[in-house]
Amino acid sequence: MVITLIGYRGCGKSSVGRLLAERLGWSCADADEEIERDSNQSIRQIFTEQGELAFRDLEEKTIARLLEREELILAAGGGAVLRESTRQRMKAAGPVIWLTASPETLLERIGNDASTGQRRPDLTSQGGLAEIRTLLEQRTPLYRSTADMQIDTEGLSLEEIADRLVDGLSHRQESGL
Repeated sequence: MVITLIGYRGCGKSSVGRLLAERLGWSCADADEEIERDSNQSIRQIFTEQGELAFRDLEEKTIARLLEREELILAAGGGAVLRESTRQRMKAAGPVIWLTASPETLLERIGNDASTGQRRPDLTSQGGLAEIRTLLEQRTPLYRSTADMQIDTEGLSLEEIADRLVDGLSHRQESGL
């Protein structure tokens, strides 16, 4: 089984994924880090040199490969839900958890991550808060339709988010879902 974490950049997928994997004694993989390692390029470089379509192709292949593993927490990229085939694979592999936060919180978290500017491209010409709002408007229906569970990370520590995840997953298992 793979537990996949989805949500917009800055919602905490990678950090929560590592903590959850540690608690469960599982492995953790960050799809974006895997893509960068496999291609020997940053996501920003891939977007600049090859375009978004090429990146999405790499993302789809990488996630498909990772979803074949067992006892894995997968932090999917923020746009991983854009492809129907990827959404279906994630759902088939195990529970999909959608981590959310307000656009303002996402912007603050992204701004506090020193590597984001170097590794991640702007996805619209708007940038900043306008870009976050635009992309959330497009992606929220996809996140919602893919997720088995949603956790609002607003104002929560990583430990509190992981606690809610473990509680939610335990409840799903007890309910036979």
